[in-house]
Amino acid sequence: LDEARWGLDWLLKMHPRPDWMFNQIADDRDHRGWRLPTEDTTSYGRGRERPVYFCSGEAQGLMAYKNRSTGVASTAGKFASAFALGAEIFETLDPDYADLLRKRALSAWRFGLKKPGVCQTAPCRAPYFYEEDNWVDDVELAAAELYALTKNPMHLEYGRSSSISEPITPWMGADTARHYQWYPFMNIGHFELARIAPAGLSDSLIAFYREGIERVWQRGKDNPFLMGVPFIWCSNNLVTALATQCYLYRSLTGDDRYLSLEAAMRDWLFGCNPWGVSMVINLPQNGVTAHDPHSAFSNLYNYPVDGGLLDGPVYGSIYNKLKYVHLKDPDEFAAFQSELVVYHDDVGDYATNEPTMDGTATLITYLAAIQQSVQQRKAATNSAFTYAHGGIIRGDQSKREITLVFTGDEHADGSEPIRQVLARAGIKAAFFFTGNFYRNPEFADLVRGLRADGHYLGAHSDKHLLYCDWQKRDNLLVTHEQFEADLKQNYVEMARFGITRQDAPFFLPPYEWCNRTISEWCRDMELTLINFTPGTRSNADYTTPDMGGRYISSAEILKSILEYEQRHANGLNGFILLSHIGTHPSRTDKFYLKLGELIDELRARGYGFRRVDEMLDSASSAWRLADA
Repeated sequence: LDEARWGLDWLLKMHPRPDWMFNQIADDRDHRGWRLPTEDTTSYGRGRERPVYFCSGEAQGLMAYKNRSTGVASTAGKFASAFALGAEIFETLDPDYADLLRKRALSAWRFGLKKPGVCQTAPCRAPYFYEEDNWVDDVELAAAELYALTKNPMHLEYGRSSSISEPITPWMGADTARHYQWYPFMNIGHFELARIAPAGLSDSLIAFYREGIERVWQRGKDNPFLMGVPFIWCSNNLVTALATQCYLYRSLTGDDRYLSLEAAMRDWLFGCNPWGVSMVINLPQNGVTAHDPHSAFSNLYNYPVDGGLLDGPVYGSIYNKLKYVHLKDPDEFAAFQSELVVYHDDVGDYATNEPTMDGTATLITYLAAIQQSVQQRKAATNSAFTYAHGGIIRGDQSKREITLVFTGDEHADGSEPIRQVLARAGIKAAFFFTGNFYRNPEFADLVRGLRADGHYLGAHSDKHLLYCDWQKRDNLLVTHEQFEADLKQNYVEMARFGITRQDAPFFLPPYEWCNRTISEWCRDMELTLINFTPGTRSNADYTTPDMGGRYISSAEILKSILEYEQRHANGLNGFILLSHIGTHPSRTDKFYLKLGELIDELRARGYGFRRVDEMLDSASSAWRLADA
């Protein structure tokens, strides 16, 4: 939201009053030499101030070259849709700001209606500019966002008529196009309108999406990359747009006929292409990626622009006519170039190797949508569960059930009292042990006994590693390789007792501390991460008197559990109640000695006890369901 507000604030400056709108600051004169904007020494004629270009609806260009502007609606539509969406998002966060955005959305809309047509960027010394030739798609998106914001039927009608005027984004199925001629590279308005329009209009918009995708599919279905995108300047923008349109079509319809095309476009960007290189800077990590982008940050300061999507390959006919392109180093892909298409990972090639802001934004949107949809499907497999940092921290709160969980690494002094209480109460609990614990010959009989008792035995890491920083949870302290090797070794030690991954699909992280990345890595290993339910002090039974104020007595722990149950409407329903099978000898006040008292009290309050895999029985297969 901070990023979005920064952009919206900039757009507010570019539309400072109802009859003024700007679409460009400076021009191609600022391309002279390598530098950051703060060090710009370019003279623009009157000192060092940069010119600001009005959206005038007329052709512009201060020197030899002119654009072909015919109106302002293409820019005004983009402004209006951004402001309208911003007003909706910030309505509850900052009502005054949202009201300002609403007013500017409507003024930008009216400004565009006065001068229909395209508003192109202005060239100066060079012949290159963004040659946008379509504008009704921008009006359609603005109409969709304004209808969602105001519910004014006028906007719905504008959206409908605009969609009919350009049902298919013109580059789709074409062999070529001019630079940014059909921009944006996909019609987001079709999707936004289809979500809120009546059934008949929605069906038409979906059909438009399908026809556009089909045209590209037919053009590329017979080549090994399924590549039907024309290799114009910034071809990767088109690849990203096509993958996004496939995704949006699929999300609207549930029709996955173009899933292979969507995957091929995604794979192309990340390395499945004739050059064998990811077009996204430094992604995947440790992969074969572009390393020499046309960027002042990289060229002057060796500052990585990680995640930036590069322009991508272009037709040789385009590349050979470009001005001012000079490769800095020998072409490392010379053996893979063709007369038809070229790509250079070279700082000198601004046509194929420059980070593209709009393409990067689209790719971020697409990947975020993929991530969100997977997370939603996983959560939907049992929406009654509560998740945090990607792991399950509570079962179904509508059921008066609790699962008892014990972890262990180096201490097991509570094992016999715990086993006796559980046996007497007829409760099956879960025990998550490290590889250190399973390897310890002193604990071998205990492990066998717990298994014979019918308790769940799971993994808790091999070496009891701390996965992420205590203060900055997102900061990992282990690599993916270290994590995977350590957890696999945990299961190797469990296998000595006949416990397989299929027997133990739930994993509880060491120190009960993890982040979303760890949860995703678990899922990659076909495991489900769980953790204790927060709210009580049950997991503080490891504290010792020398910790001072952090020490929690067993009486305090018991009190915290029972008071939580009384204070909350759902009590301890679905609770994963965690404590330890053993604690340091300096703690003589052992909480496990109060386990029987706790169980009796909770049963008197109507609670039942289930083994963790029984209480979360639908979760262990959730990732399979979601990924399928």
